[in-house]
Amino acid sequence: MVDSRWNIIIVGGGIVGLGVALEITRRFPQLRVLVLEKEERVAQHQSGHNSGVIHSGVYYKPGSLKARFCVTGAAAMVEFCCEHGIPYKVCGKVIVATRDDELCRLEDLYRRGQANGLSGLRLIGPEELREIEPHACGIKALLVPSTGITDYALVSEKYAELIGERGGSVQTSSAVTGIQRSTNEIIVETARGAFSTNALINCAGLYSDRVSRMAGDDPRVRIVPFRGEYYDLAPERAALVRALIYPVPDPQFPFLGVHFTRRISGKVDAGPNAVFALAREGYRHSDIDLRDLSSALTYSGFWRMAGRHWRNGMAEWYRSLSKPAFVRALQRMLPEVSENDLVPGGSGVRAQAIKPDGALVDDFQFIPSGKVLHVLNVPSPAATASLAIGKAIVDAAAGFWD
Repeated sequence: MVDSRWNIIIVGGGIVGLGVALEITRRFPQLRVLVLEKEERVAQHQSGHNSGVIHSGVYYKPGSLKARFCVTGAAAMVEFCCEHGIPYKVCGKVIVATRDDELCRLEDLYRRGQANGLSGLRLIGPEELREIEPHACGIKALLVPSTGITDYALVSEKYAELIGERGGSVQTSSAVTGIQRSTNEIIVETARGAFSTNALINCAGLYSDRVSRMAGDDPRVRIVPFRGEYYDLAPERAALVRALIYPVPDPQFPFLGVHFTRRISGKVDAGPNAVFALAREGYRHSDIDLRDLSSALTYSGFWRMAGRHWRNGMAEWYRSLSKPAFVRALQRMLPEVSENDLVPGGSGVRAQAIKPDGALVDDFQFIPSGKVLHVLNVPSPAATASLAIGKAIVDAAAGFWD
């Protein structure tokens, strides 16, 4: 028995799913939109466990979805925060080269940023780096003045509030347990009843591949979780960092490396590392889910990926288990930091889509299937770009409700 009928249902109350719903309520106010979220509140996983950075778009391949959506999305995010009184700051960041072999990569980032339309980018020497970040150390750096910070949990909550004001509905504690599809109807079964819809958008994040299979589709990727673990600078040492200090990333590895981020609250994060998590909601070493673990370890793509990146993976695990090793990685950019300056911080879990051949899906990935659209890979900068992503997904799905 169906409890209610909707024009469109969105699975997942993270910032991307909410961004999609917000865009639908803006462009199609006549439609009945329902967002289903399994947790008691929105933004309880990736959206509420990230660093809060409004990324500029300097890292991403020109022409990629990441590059396009990040640059436009960052401007839209700043405007949204300003309009709705959400704390934010455009503080800029420095990407610091500490070795000669990083200089070519730093200059490549500069060229990428220019190609992506970023303004104010400058390559600077160690003297100017010290003027911007007095405690940082490097042989050259890239200044990215358009980078900012905010609180994406607050942003997500505001999205949900606006969706409700515009006639949509966000229903929490509603884990999806089944999806039945017929020619003219999709029935979504949840812990709180069954709902009928004409169209479905899967924004389930860490569970997007499972929801895809639940809908009768082959996602052609599997989600493998990676935990990012942070330390915080002790409050009395927070002055070591004015804004954001990042390393030059390794293009062969999908993570940015440990860095320093001053949050909008004033707290300074140090990290994260990136380790294989033993559960899709594995925020601690002790969090183990046998189904999630089996899903990864029985997947050929995981082992092919591990075969390519095992050295990086072992280094990340070593830093996870050894605070001195973690500190040494940080000291490359901030020599004054010591073990005593760091206190345990939070963690987050990234949903990384991996192909059967072991390739990591680098860009955003949206896969249509009839009147269902699966959002299968939206890693960082998804929060930054959530408004732009929402527009793109609604563009792709608009024909679903014609």
